[in-house]
Amino acid sequence: MSEESVMGGECWLLTTGELVPGDVVATGVDRWHVVVRTAPVSEARTRLVLRPVGGGPDQERLLDRRERQVVRVGRVDPADVTQPEGPGSGRRRVVVTGIGALTPLGADVAGLWQGLLSGRSAVGLLEGEEFDGLPVRLAARAAVDPADLLPRPVARRMNRSAQLAVLAAREAWQDAGLDLEGARESGLLPTRAGVSLGSIIGGAPVLVEAQHRLEQRGPRAVSPHTAPMLVPSSAAAQISIDLGILGEASTVVSACASGTEAIGRAVDRVRDGHLDLVVAGGTEAVITPAILAAFAAMRAVSTRNDEPASASRPFDKKRDGFVLGEGAGVLVLEAEEHARARGARIYCEAAGWGLSADAFHMAAPEPGGRGIEAALRAALADADATAADVVHVNAHATATVEGDRAEARALGRVLGAHTPDVPVTANKGALGHLQGGAGGVEAIATVLALRDGLIPPTAGCDDVEDGIALDVVRRSPRSLPLDGDIALSDSFGFGGHNAVLAFRSIG
Repeated sequence: MSEESVMGGECWLLTTGELVPGDVVATGVDRWHVVVRTAPVSEARTRLVLRPVGGGPDQERLLDRRERQVVRVGRVDPADVTQPEGPGSGRRRVVVTGIGALTPLGADVAGLWQGLLSGRSAVGLLEGEEFDGLPVRLAARAAVDPADLLPRPVARRMNRSAQLAVLAAREAWQDAGLDLEGARESGLLPTRAGVSLGSIIGGAPVLVEAQHRLEQRGPRAVSPHTAPMLVPSSAAAQISIDLGILGEASTVVSACASGTEAIGRAVDRVRDGHLDLVVAGGTEAVITPAILAAFAAMRAVSTRNDEPASASRPFDKKRDGFVLGEGAGVLVLEAEEHARARGARIYCEAAGWGLSADAFHMAAPEPGGRGIEAALRAALADADATAADVVHVNAHATATVEGDRAEARALGRVLGAHTPDVPVTANKGALGHLQGGAGGVEAIATVLALRDGLIPPTAGCDDVEDGIALDVVRRSPRSLPLDGDIALSDSFGFGGHNAVLAFRSIG
């Protein structure tokens, strides 16, 4: 159907609340859209899904129900309007409107960003007799105890991972201009909002504590909150409860790629029209003797107990393993039309993402980085971008010997001739490895790099290993290159789980 075929004839004025599917509405000078569906959000506002009469992707607008609209006489069947074909056709643009974090560098995003830009390491020695005798006593704990920031009755019903997640989600929610009272009080339709969170181990430390109580004091000492706190999905559920989000609360468990994959899946849920807004990210809090002993047995963690501040050394020729950390990072992802309709501040576009599997080994990466490469290429394709568009990569780089090499090889092949022009940074030298929380926090750092045009240095990296042909940012922050608009954030984990996010700067 052509636009000219509906532009002739008389018009009338109707309020937004009077519109029905099939009405043809003026949306600008010589621009007309067919109303596909309407959904009252409150007594004051209605959400409209509009389709250009000349063909094109659907758009969404949130309007005052009393606002008058210019409507052509006669209706059009939306099914008769041509839709674009090909990858991504009909998809909505997804943007980042809020960010929140609680990490070893600080209790909020400001603390995280200042710490990363300064190149400060938050890794320290673990105190307490429970860690005595361990070959590794290094970790990066959250800057504050999350239980101290929540009312005691609320904190007692959450495991530490969920506590971190709820606090990060609250910061992101407020940063997006929403009311902490909840989705409905923020003017949102609660069933059109969702949660997508990554976590690997979740409440496993709760089980260890329950077993200890059972052995020492008997069954009556085991808390009735134990079972609900055990499940990995408890953090996503607690965010849903806290913010009154009714659409969905999903959990992704894919090793250290969990947070990144959770954000990617949230992008799809919004982009494809299932939800309008998703709170997405990752969380983890598993600094326990058993976990440390398990990683030490694998020889996967650094043993630099005598120099904790420089123990985590991504890409450095003297690296000897990762350092365990804890924290949470959460973003608010939103359909662009939805965000602009409510006047939200936009950080950048969540332009695409990629996913792959190594199919190689449960603990070791495929040495050539072929699986990582596939996820990187998929993310660029999903964002309709090429290597020439990339201005920055926030690397996974855990400081394990083979992991960093595999990632560097993959990036070199994907970026090709542009490799020397793309600054790369890794946050784990400052934060340690946040496990399920890493992807969310590193995505936030990538978003902030686009916002400020500044790339933080890679803490712990003094001398890049020979053979790693990447431009690793070291010692001090560096300005973002001017040519291009895509920044990548990638995560890889045990079992060959690979996930990559592509963010695009806006204006």
